[in-house]
Amino acid sequence: MQAWNDAARLADRKWDKVMGEVWPEAQGEVTSELGTGMPDAVVFAPNTHELLVRLFAAASGSWPIRVLTSDGEFHSARRQFARWEEAGAAQIDRVPVEPFDTFSDRFLKAAKSGDHGFIFVSQVLFNSGRMFDRVEELAALGKPDGPWVVIDGYHAFMASDRPFGERAAQTAFYVGGGYKYAMSGEGCAFLHAPPGFGERPRITGWYAEFEDLTLPPGAVGYAKDAMRFMGATFDPSALYRFTAVRRMLRENGLTTDRISAFVAALQQQLLGSIGNSPLSGAELLNPLDGGPHARFLAFRSPNAQRWHEQLKARNVITDVRGEVLRIGFGIYQDEADVDRLAGVLGAL
Repeated sequence: MQAWNDAARLADRKWDKVMGEVWPEAQGEVTSELGTGMPDAVVFAPNTHELLVRLFAAASGSWPIRVLTSDGEFHSARRQFARWEEAGAAQIDRVPVEPFDTFSDRFLKAAKSGDHGFIFVSQVLFNSGRMFDRVEELAALGKPDGPWVVIDGYHAFMASDRPFGERAAQTAFYVGGGYKYAMSGEGCAFLHAPPGFGERPRITGWYAEFEDLTLPPGAVGYAKDAMRFMGATFDPSALYRFTAVRRMLRENGLTTDRISAFVAALQQQLLGSIGNSPLSGAELLNPLDGGPHARFLAFRSPNAQRWHEQLKARNVITDVRGEVLRIGFGIYQDEADVDRLAGVLGAL
């Protein structure tokens, strides 16, 4: 409503407010959550796929570029890397995520080989909920002339407290978005871009020179901060939503740590109550071990697809990827909801 009212009241002058107030506030909120202290290094886009495309194009001095990633990335990244490989623009090395207990060590070892120009990995693997826990060491490998290290933090942002930090922010990129735990809906993806990396991106919109519209015709100028990765005109309502949610959480004392602890208790309650349900025979891919944890539990079973459909028929919304059923929790649920869920699971 605020975005609409500003647009109706200010018309074309709304951009003065968007870029002068809303955008900087959103940058500050992302920076605060990541723990980087670098608001000027944050830029927004409608989705992380768009940011991945801009990054890859900017990193590619010549094609094909050698890419290191995992075999457990989100669909858009998996598909895009496969297409670039098919087109001869990339040579892809994929580190298997299983066995999970050794994934972080194996991925870091492969990254240290020095053979890659572009390194991309999820901090929380979307399918299994397992975590890549060597972010700072991986980030230290990043250099302006390659390799570029990109951390996909979509399932870590506002699910893990300060998931990036000041040191990693100096030499690595970080992408995330508002559609999951930031509770801000679609259209609010962000990129942290370390200074000195990709000063003249190949894919560029007119907002990338927003601060300098006095350049002579034909000149391609760039902002010195993360705005150099900007595209063109966008819908700013997502930024209004994001900043409103962040203010609401702060006013109610709801930090990421506090929310994570609340969710972990609900997850523990569910695990303690499914002993008599068919779910007890499934493999829990991301056990609760007391450390940082995904906001969902991932159960692997040949029955996952059938369970998902049975639950949906009972208006219980879960997610299924192949043989993995994911059950997520948030601050809008409580112990009574878990009890109800356990009862439904027992009837599968």
